[in-house]
Amino acid sequence: MSLLVAGLIIFLGIHTLPMMPAKRDALIARLGENGYKGVFALASAVGFALVIYGYGVARFDGPPLLYDPPIWLNHVTMLLMVPVFIFLVAAYVPCKINRALKHPMLVAVKLWAFSHLLVNGDLASVLLFGGFFLWAVADRISLKRRGPNAGKVASAVAAPGKYSDVWVILVGLVIYGLFVWKLHVLLIGVPVG
Repeated sequence: MSLLVAGLIIFLGIHTLPMMPAKRDALIARLGENGYKGVFALASAVGFALVIYGYGVARFDGPPLLYDPPIWLNHVTMLLMVPVFIFLVAAYVPCKINRALKHPMLVAVKLWAFSHLLVNGDLASVLLFGGFFLWAVADRISLKRRGPNAGKVASAVAAPGKYSDVWVILVGLVIYGLFVWKLHVLLIGVPVG
């Protein structure tokens, strides 16, 4: 469990830096733009690797069960995960979905985390998904304070194309289908449903 906690602290900790513009700017001034990006990327990669490995170890060790969700919540999770993939795609594409949600990546993270909390009641899962959920909520609050385009992907700020929303939905549905079909088992090691 300690590897999971360490990974969450590193990964989510480095991702809180943009929420503190003064500290972020001080680091950029000290390290330079590329130095800051390098440290950010390295810390993110190390934290993410620790999260993945630590979660696997914690699940294998059999973490304590905090709550036992009813089986029907699997269907709710499957339904909530459909827009997650659409919103992830929308985060990188200028489209009406992106404009309506303002920060579709954070909406996707919150939905992903919440839906997984519905069906995973063990301590490791609560730490993982609860941590990401709380981070996404905090980041969204901080983005409101930082301005309308803070945290936006530059390519997603442009004017939407005529059929961009249709493509975003189709690509999101294809990715969702691939995850349900095989990718979740291949990448996560756990079958869907």
